[in-house]
Amino acid sequence: MRSNRAKKVVAVLVLAAVTTMGALAAPKYPSKTITFVAPSGAGGAFDMALRAITKALTDAKLVDQQMLVEAKPGGGGSVFLAEYVTKDVKNDYKLFLTSPTMLINNLKKEGNSPFSYKNVTPLAQFFVDYAVIAVPANSKYKDIKSLFADMKNDPSKLSVVGGSGPGAVDHLAFLLPASKAGVNPQKIKYISYDGKAEAMAAILGGNGDVLTSVTASVSEYLEAGKIRVLAVNAPKRLGGVFKDVPTLREAGIPADFVIWRGVFGPPQMSAEAKAYWIDAFTKLSKTDIWAQELAKRGWDAEFLAGDDFVKGLDQQNTDLAGLLSALGMAK
Repeated sequence: MRSNRAKKVVAVLVLAAVTTMGALAAPKYPSKTITFVAPSGAGGAFDMALRAITKALTDAKLVDQQMLVEAKPGGGGSVFLAEYVTKDVKNDYKLFLTSPTMLINNLKKEGNSPFSYKNVTPLAQFFVDYAVIAVPANSKYKDIKSLFADMKNDPSKLSVVGGSGPGAVDHLAFLLPASKAGVNPQKIKYISYDGKAEAMAAILGGNGDVLTSVTASVSEYLEAGKIRVLAVNAPKRLGGVFKDVPTLREAGIPADFVIWRGVFGPPQMSAEAKAYWIDAFTKLSKTDIWAQELAKRGWDAEFLAGDDFVKGLDQQNTDLAGLLSALGMAK
């Protein structure tokens, strides 16, 4: 009897020891390389933003593990998202950055995506960028009013190029002010490229008349004198290379359109990984390193994390649904 009881006690102790050793041996997150995906072309706005974020996280010593940035263009991000939500359901080591494009792809009629922010894990919004309307440096257009006046008479006279698909961010960022200025949005000739770098190459190569993009993607070309920015969709004039660029509001065209950049995790992200990244991103947002990066890029700091980010997404999703409906582009 005692022998059997002793054996049971030993067995329990061994099991407890093994369990404890297993718990101690379990690697703490993150224990390997993390991949951040930019669902657009290399060198584009997403790719640029992720490289800035990952470098700042490293420089601020907030993440010890190696972080890789990978560009995956296709369908304005919808191709990547469809693969991500089905194949990386619990992959805590693959995150991605996007913009209102993800919401628009889900809401629009053409090229509709069945997935949106509700199918993944929102982690943090880092900053907002501002839409710009630009032309080649040798263009006859010197201001936004003359451009829209010509397009009002003949909307298809000029070709507008952008780095996202029809009905996505770059397209809408142009359609909204154009329609406010009296241009028929349904007759505008829009040529889409998979990434802002490709769109810039097109406008510089003479394959378009007007460029719709964002400040971060055009600043170096404006500074180099290769393009002329006719207007920026910001609440007030920006500094740096954009100090002489008027806002759309100055031209009497109220067409606010917020373009945020945010990082998301997989659909079934672990609580540990979610907490880790929200903490790391929040700490980064308060550092001088990140403040300097924002200033250098011309980005405005509007940091939101976790539930606050979700509330912002809910509100913009409602606003975009109304905008697309007004333009006849909702599904």
